[in-house]
Amino acid sequence: MSSTTTVVAKRYAKAVYEIAAQEGRTLEVEQELKAAVEAFTADKDVVNFIASPSISEEAKWKAMEASLAGKLSKPVISLLKLLVERGRIAILSELLDSYIQIAGNELGLATAVAYTTYPLNEQEQQQVADEFGALVKKKIRVENVVDTSLLGGMKVVIGDTLYDGSLAGKLERLEKSFRRQAL
Repeated sequence: MSSTTTVVAKRYAKAVYEIAAQEGRTLEVEQELKAAVEAFTADKDVVNFIASPSISEEAKWKAMEASLAGKLSKPVISLLKLLVERGRIAILSELLDSYIQIAGNELGLATAVAYTTYPLNEQEQQQVADEFGALVKKKIRVENVVDTSLLGGMKVVIGDTLYDGSLAGKLERLEKSFRRQAL
């Protein structure tokens, strides 16, 4: 996405966050935004319908409103309506990313994406959250991604930082140390 789109997505995200914070529903709104992104990006027919220039924004909104009624809170529905009316529904995924970042900064939360060879159970996710929470001094939410290309171990990404405890990463670091010693 372009930098202009990023700026616009951040503005919308900030506005929705402020409303959600006033209502004390920041994490609930985040979950609703995730569900909306999933709903509007998972089905190719829905994506084509939303992107179609031959369908008016009003018709798009009426169809969306009928399917969303009673499922999302007023701030999220208002946001979606505004995005549809302004032809900006395509920024919804980026808006969600910005919302998560804003909410995380405000609430002292961070998301750790843990890449493992198998799905982590709740106890293992809690252990990752505790260990990395102490490291970055934030409350950690763990998102587990199964990556069968890892030989073993785990890679954790928090923000822009990669913590590589995978077997492949350890072997690579060992190889580099051998090369330095050989010189």
